[in-house]
Amino acid sequence: MRIEVKGRNLPVDDDLRRHVEKRFEKIAKQVSPLARAEVEIFEERNPSIRESQVAEAVLYLKGVTLRAREASDSMGHSLNLMADDLARQVKRHRDKRRGRRGVRVEPDLTAPIPAALLDGQAPEPDSRPATP
Repeated sequence: MRIEVKGRNLPVDDDLRRHVEKRFEKIAKQVSPLARAEVEIFEERNPSIRESQVAEAVLYLKGVTLRAREASDSMGHSLNLMADDLARQVKRHRDKRRGRRGVRVEPDLTAPIPAALLDGQAPEPDSRPATP
């Protein structure tokens, strides 16, 4: 998986880049190597906003785009929350694509078999008992 880290009015140093790559290792194991992630970090300039450190991520997969955005007091915490949210979305997407394997409706083997079926004849439509 390719990861692009961008900073909006904020420098992206090597420590921050390593932190992002470390948090995305779990996600990278679950997606295709062709997947692309864009992580954008920035700081809200409004002093009335307490949770000013914001991390956004867009994950481009085959046929779907997943997005996550988190804000908190520290950039590291925002990145952790955002990565957890994206990992949850990836897991849900993978489960949807796989379908519900193993979940089948088993036939009711305790129900009586109509006598007409045992004789090899098709049952008549009026031979069913009336339901109250």
